[in-house]
Amino acid sequence: MPKPKKKSTRSTPAVAEAARRRAPAHSPTAAPAPVRLARVAKGKKPQYFSDPAIDKLLSMTLTLMEELSVTRDRLDTVERLLAAKKVLRRAELEGWQPDAKAAAERVAARGRYVDRMMRAMHVELEEIAGRGMPKSEEEVVAAVES
Repeated sequence: MPKPKKKSTRSTPAVAEAARRRAPAHSPTAAPAPVRLARVAKGKKPQYFSDPAIDKLLSMTLTLMEELSVTRDRLDTVERLLAAKKVLRRAELEGWQPDAKAAAERVAARGRYVDRMMRAMHVELEEIAGRGMPKSEEEVVAAVES
């Protein structure tokens, strides 16, 4: 008859963690277990359109819509606080025109913003162009003629 195997007395981190979780709440060694939330959703992402790129575009659009809604609410709050404290009237805000320096700064900031927003598209286009796609009209004509 084979001898029963001895259980190891060494504690592994997983065993210690399980023991800690099983300990009664009134135990002096019991610490509240930290709540861990999943960073990403489990399972496959639902696909609503036949082309996954359209789903990505929809997701981007809804995210931008959410951000714009929050920004508008915060701007409305700032405008109302400024008006209530008689710092600035809404009519002044509506009628303000940027000077040349402010306009140039806005154009530059808007350009950086658009570049950040379109970064994924630029990367994809660079990948496509890097796969031997013609870069000029002459290359396209040469490829068609050959």
